[in-house]
Amino acid sequence: MKKYLLTLLLFLPLAAHAAAVEKLKTFIAATRSAEADFTQDVLDQNGKRIQSASGVMQFQRPGKFRWTYQKPYEQIIVGDGRKFWLYDKDLNQVTVKSLDAALGSSPAALLAGSNEIEKGFSLSESGTREGLEWLEARPRSQDSSFSSVYMGFDDKAKLVVMELNDAFGHKTVLRFSKMQMNPKLPARQFEFSPPEGADVVGE
Repeated sequence: MKKYLLTLLLFLPLAAHAAAVEKLKTFIAATRSAEADFTQDVLDQNGKRIQSASGVMQFQRPGKFRWTYQKPYEQIIVGDGRKFWLYDKDLNQVTVKSLDAALGSSPAALLAGSNEIEKGFSLSESGTREGLEWLEARPRSQDSSFSSVYMGFDDKAKLVVMELNDAFGHKTVLRFSKMQMNPKLPARQFEFSPPEGADVVGE
């Protein structure tokens, strides 16, 4: 009996790891584009919420995405396949850089990047909570803004939550709802031209 229990304990983590990794790979392989509402909360080292926002997220692989923040401030983040654009309406400022430099090993690469996830991230199973299967992704590059990213999937391999941890102990929690898988998104959604009169910073 003891031998059976030991064998079971040895194989359980492997099975869980396979399940978590496979859910991410299934999501990546099956989802060429997606659209979802999102909420974003930033928590300090003590778990206190210090910032909240909400909006709409869209992506189309490879390398195209649009995050439109609607509340409490208006901000647009666009990846057009070549460049990364960030427009802050209140500041009337646009930040632009090459998409490769902006993505690198960032969380955006997990959603809008190529299917070669494990080139940029080290993946491991992180158990279950909130009724979701969790995966930890650690960027292989030292240049990433985040030390780790946790992704929670439901039983249909649909992404529900992302938790991004930075080097300062802050956690950014993104929750997705009303997610549509593989919608036909117009090309103009992933195009961006700086508004007239806006300050453009970067390339």
